[in-house]
Amino acid sequence: MTETVIDLIRHGQPAGGRRYRGHGVDDPLSEKGWSQMWHAVGNYNDWNHIITSPLQRCQAFAFALGERHGINVTVESRFKEVGFGEWEGLSHDEIKIGRVTDYQAFLRDPVNCRPHGAEPLDDFIQRVSSAYEEAIERYHSNHFLIVAHAGVMRAIIAKTVHASPAGLYRIKISNGGITRIRQTETGGVLELLNGKLSG
Repeated sequence: MTETVIDLIRHGQPAGGRRYRGHGVDDPLSEKGWSQMWHAVGNYNDWNHIITSPLQRCQAFAFALGERHGINVTVESRFKEVGFGEWEGLSHDEIKIGRVTDYQAFLRDPVNCRPHGAEPLDDFIQRVSSAYEEAIERYHSNHFLIVAHAGVMRAIIAKTVHASPAGLYRIKISNGGITRIRQTETGGVLELLNGKLSG
């Protein structure tokens, strides 16, 4: 049976602390963020290709990893994070100031109670799914790495296990955490979540 192995790694902690970063905020990795990612991959280098989000908290590490091991890197704009509209760049505490009702509604129903100006979740899932399906077709029978964001990884995991859009926000994705999916003719199997490859 032919198999395609897909590893996904979430970017490490960005500079600027914890806040809502969609595709409208492009902070670089912090020193801790770089450490989280290198610790997760260790010396592992079995990938045939690396695909990365265009945002620098992903792209910088992807190219550094590719250069270290001589692996080609492709930038895929559809793997950028979901847009959070007017919440972009704000911390949880900042959002609660004057937006308590909206914030609580979002926590209860993140599918239908999006921040003002946010990317619709169905549109986000569709763009990530289309990029993911194309990658599987292009790198069929290979082993490749996607460097991306929590939202992107949730969308791919949900697609793999046939979870509803509401289920995306029930999946915890850690900074620097690695997920592995094994794709066969009968579908994908989630093998690893928030793991590491460094021994």
